Amino acid sequence: MKAIGKCLIIDKIKEGTTKTKGGLLLAENQREDIRYLQAKVLSIGDEIVGVKEGDTIFYDRHAGHKIEIDKDIYHVIRLGDVVVVL
Repeated sequence: MKAIGKCLIIDKIKEGTTKTKGGLLLAENQREDIRYLQAKVLSIGDEIVGVKEGDTIFYDRHAGHKIEIDKDIYHVIRLGDVVVVL
């Protein structure tokens, strides 16, 4: 699989549950206070500069869309949705 243009194919890193100060356990999808999610870059388009395959990134949680390939779900986002490269 190969991304094209300014697109990246990423694999979202699961964070699991977190505990609030009051002791409540919150699932990842209930964490509305977190705007950016962490992912690993699997493929980059030919117009991408500053990000390479294998990088860990933070991206806007509302960005992109999902794609299913061989029963695995990946996310496709645009370079403009990346806010941090680790």
